[in-house]
Amino acid sequence: MRTDDFDYPLPDELIAQAPAEPRDSCRLLVLHREDGSVEHRRFTDILDYLEPGDLLVANRTRVMPARLVGRKRGTGGVCETLLLKRREDVDPLGGVWECLVNPGKRLRQPGIVIEYRAGGLHAPESAPVVLTGEIVDFVEGSKGGRLVRFSPAGEKDDGTPRTLDEAIHAAGHVPLPPYITQYEGDPEKYQTVYAMSEEHSAAAPTAGLHFTPELIERIREKGVGWATVELEVGIDTFRLVTEDDPTQHVMHTERYHVPQEVVDAVHATKAAGRRVIAVGTTSVRSLESAWEEGAAPSEPPVAARRFEGAAGTGDVVARENATTNLYLMPGSDFHVVDAMITNFHVPRSTLMMLVSAFATRDQIMAAYDAAIEERYRFLSFGDAMLIE
Repeated sequence: MRTDDFDYPLPDELIAQAPAEPRDSCRLLVLHREDGSVEHRRFTDILDYLEPGDLLVANRTRVMPARLVGRKRGTGGVCETLLLKRREDVDPLGGVWECLVNPGKRLRQPGIVIEYRAGGLHAPESAPVVLTGEIVDFVEGSKGGRLVRFSPAGEKDDGTPRTLDEAIHAAGHVPLPPYITQYEGDPEKYQTVYAMSEEHSAAAPTAGLHFTPELIERIREKGVGWATVELEVGIDTFRLVTEDDPTQHVMHTERYHVPQEVVDAVHATKAAGRRVIAVGTTSVRSLESAWEEGAAPSEPPVAARRFEGAAGTGDVVARENATTNLYLMPGSDFHVVDAMITNFHVPRSTLMMLVSAFATRDQIMAAYDAAIEERYRFLSFGDAMLIE
């Protein structure tokens, strides 16, 4: 197995630069793992593939305004900072973040300060500085990675001091993937309609962008369950595998939560002989990360369709404030997920390997060839795929 095995030629004009309107009007490619056949539908047709008693599990994480554009104190040079995760191990009060900075060569020295103005990217010079960031250290093994200590600056309109989160919101923007270069619409379109109010992720769980409140209601009316987990999507989701041997790639770590009520719903769904359908690869990774090898199995035991031989002993268990670096590639087993809804992914990415593990590499490549021939829209704002 080589990383090249998960490469494919993606025409630039097929990279979606804006979401479908309405959300559920996008196209849907249905891949049947049993024989590798595909169907071409619309996303609203997802109802035709759901049965009463099935369970949809979505990731309800919300994207934070993690993109900060400011100026280097003293020189005025423009600097971009992308918040990845708080480092409570460095500062228990939450002021230090692990970030990606650009230009990295000009932000190497600890003590360098960046000033961020209200309005962020489009702020005029007259806008007040609402946030400062001080370079603290490098992040080992991360190109452009820095530890940055942030501090709020100034006061709000009512004269009270800003909190750090308020300052980040005043200066920050929701970060779109680097391949989306033309979108200037509503940033809320890069959030799912069921996202939680708290913001934790650096990127959206994009398979969920296709759902509308009306479609979710129709799904529930059909007798299909709806449950949510949380996985804080990191910016590493956009990074390609650069190693020739994909097994040498180091998977990033993300925080996730699988509450007990989701575990109970999974057990009830499996006991009734119905399917657990993950909405997006982040939901897949959450559910499969919650599988505990050696745990006393439920009755009947939990098993993923087409992976029943891998069941062994174990069970899905609740996870609260846990971390995962689960890396699923061909040869990996699935224990919980029976079907998945996903988008079309970046070539040479870990997500291409994940879907190739769930189906087969040949089935996925044939489906992608068909999608390109039919002029589907690819990546985060693009069309959807159901793998069943």
